[in-house]
Amino acid sequence: MSISTVSARRLAAATLTAAAVIGSVALPASAADHARPDRTRVEISSVQYDSPGRDNSSNRSLNNEWVELTNTTRDSVNLDGWTLGDEDGRTYTFDHYRLAARATVRIHTGEGRDTRTDLFQDRRDHVWDNYSGTATLRNDRGRFIDEASWDSDRRFHGDRSDLGRHHGDRSDLGRHHHGDRFHD
Repeated sequence: MSISTVSARRLAAATLTAAAVIGSVALPASAADHARPDRTRVEISSVQYDSPGRDNSSNRSLNNEWVELTNTTRDSVNLDGWTLGDEDGRTYTFDHYRLAARATVRIHTGEGRDTRTDLFQDRRDHVWDNYSGTATLRNDRGRFIDEASWDSDRRFHGDRSDLGRHHGDRSDLGRHHHGDRFHD
């Protein structure tokens, strides 16, 4: 074997080793550029912050004020312990509720019987400000999931231009919660 053959083999081995090292370093960087989105994708899809008609605090008026959440994934999401809050620090806590895949649930302010598609905060006063406000959704660990804001020009802020209605799923169908599930 000549010196040039040995040098060529060593050079080739060194080149392959360097390429492997660079490849292993570059792979995580490119993977980070395409990070997998959060598996739990629930968003505030619509808000009826100004109850139609007079805001007289009747149960009907209260239930005409609501927030809709939509699960945009192919898997159901357990919302137990999640919270929906306003700018004044009032929060509604979800209790034993599972939102079906690609479904929506409407959370009303007043009293009522919880179903797959409608939940009730059992409050006696309006929550969402008619002129401006923000609804914030957090998971059971208090981590921010989504928010929706509106202003005095009646504009809904966010990337949800389709404010359509869908239906949710409830694991304990028909169960009605009493008590203060919306905490001040």
